[in-house]
Amino acid sequence: MDAIQVSKTLKRISHEIIERHQTLDDVVLMGVKTKGTPVAEAISTYIKDFTSKTVPVYEIDIAAYRDDDKKSKSEKLNAKVGAKTVIIVDAVLFTGRRARAAMDAILDIGRASKIELAVLVDRGHRELPIRADYVGKNLPTSLDEVIFYDVTNQKLYIKQK
Repeated sequence: MDAIQVSKTLKRISHEIIERHQTLDDVVLMGVKTKGTPVAEAISTYIKDFTSKTVPVYEIDIAAYRDDDKKSKSEKLNAKVGAKTVIIVDAVLFTGRRARAAMDAILDIGRASKIELAVLVDRGHRELPIRADYVGKNLPTSLDEVIFYDVTNQKLYIKQK
């Protein structure tokens, strides 16, 4: 996906979020560090362009919540999620472990009224029963391939391992 395709895809996801929520007053975007945050910021910008409403964006560090590569405890996120719809945003959905870790991190700071998941790309190969609510593009890949999202140029690449 080149930058134009990525932009169109993020605009479509933004429209879907707007359509599914009666009001955006209680919606918060949580970008998974590091690739999910720029995607969340772009979605927030498009939502503001389309509706004139600002949807807050927070970066969520899931390193301490990973079950396959646990790191030391990260700092606690300073966001209020109670009675909010939290939309976890990530660039790529693969096994589902990053999304599960993000949910654990969110639940650690409070109880959201609803948690949804938005991804730029769903590449399949799920290890956990997790499904995205908003998917930019389904790209079936082999396990020998890696999807790389270039944040600077807003391009998506598929590379061989």
